[in-house]
Amino acid sequence: MLRSPRWTNGCAGVRREQGAGVNRSRMTGIGMTSARTRDRLIARLREQGITDANVLERIRAVPRHVFVDEALASRAYEDTALPIGHGQTISQPYVVARMTAALIEGGAPRKVLEVGTGCGYQTAVLAPLVTTLYSIERIAALQVRARRVLRDLRISNVFMRHGDGFEGWPPYAPYDGIIVAAAAMAIPAALLDQLGNGGRLIMPVGPDREQQLLRITRRGESFEQEVLGPATFVPLLQGLS
Repeated sequence: MLRSPRWTNGCAGVRREQGAGVNRSRMTGIGMTSARTRDRLIARLREQGITDANVLERIRAVPRHVFVDEALASRAYEDTALPIGHGQTISQPYVVARMTAALIEGGAPRKVLEVGTGCGYQTAVLAPLVTTLYSIERIAALQVRARRVLRDLRISNVFMRHGDGFEGWPPYAPYDGIIVAAAAMAIPAALLDQLGNGGRLIMPVGPDREQQLLRITRRGESFEQEVLGPATFVPLLQGLS
C-alpha cells in the first residue's frame, strides 16, 4: 500500500557531451553529503514503504547534490523535486525509489530503456542495478549535463541518445524493462512493441491531477496492468528540443 498520496516528478533531456565535467569539489562536498543527512532521507523512504535494500543503498550512495545547481545543493537530500531548468525538475527521491523498486521487483532486468534522462539522477540510481541501460531524452542541453555527471561518477553501462521518447529506441529492443519519467494520456504503442516477453514497463498515465503510475507486464501478445498509485508527472512531449 502506498503511503505517499501523490508523487511529483520531472527530469528530462539528451545529446552528446561537450565541455568540462562537474566540479570535483561538489562530489565530496561537506555537510550536504554527510552520512547523517543521507540517513534521514533513507529513514523517510522506509517510513513511506520503500523496503528494497538495493534501492535504498543506491539512493544513499548517489550524490544527489551534483545533479542540481549549487544554489539548491543544500536541499538536495530533502524528499522533494527541485528545478533543473528547461521547465523540468530532478525527481523526488521517493519517486525514483518507488519506480526503481517496481521495475526490479522479482528480478533485476538485464536490458532497460529509460525515457527521460533529464538531469541523470534516476539514471544514476538505476544503472548499477541492471546490466545495460539505454537512456533517451528530448532536451539536448539537459542530456549534455547528465552525460558529464554520469561520467564523473564513473557510471559506464549507460548509452544515451537525443531522441523522441514516443518512438523509444528500436535498434536495441526488445527490452526487459522500460521506465518512463513523464506522463502521457496512453502508453505509446512503440514502447509496448519494444517491451520483451515478461518485461515490465513503469509509467504514469492520465491527465493532470488524475495520473496513475502503472506497471505493465508483457505476456506474449497480451499485457497485464497494475495500478501502483496516484502521481503527478511532467507531460511526455513529442519532438526534440
